[in-house]
Amino acid sequence: MSEIPKHFLKFKTEYSEIANAYEELGNVIHGNSKFDQKTRALIKLAISTGAKLEGAVHSHTRKALDAGLTKEEIKEIAILAIPTIGLPSSMAALSWIDDLVEK
Repeated sequence: MSEIPKHFLKFKTEYSEIANAYEELGNVIHGNSKFDQKTRALIKLAISTGAKLEGAVHSHTRKALDAGLTKEEIKEIAILAIPTIGLPSSMAALSWIDDLVEK
């Protein structure tokens, strides 16, 4: 499993109040969700893929692995996105996923 990026850890140190508030927002939202952890991980990874956010894809890939998703399930998200966001964008997302699952 990949480690949290050093840049984010630095942000948490330098702006701890903001980082804590951001993490608490996520905790409150997840605590009120009707979806289980695995489903939330799938949804968030799919959103990150569609938004073409490399850092978010990395983050949500880590979280998906923690939630128990397999490498194949995670990669399928990028494959399922092909008709919606196009082949080049899906291949970029797949490469970002591979950064973590192919280690």
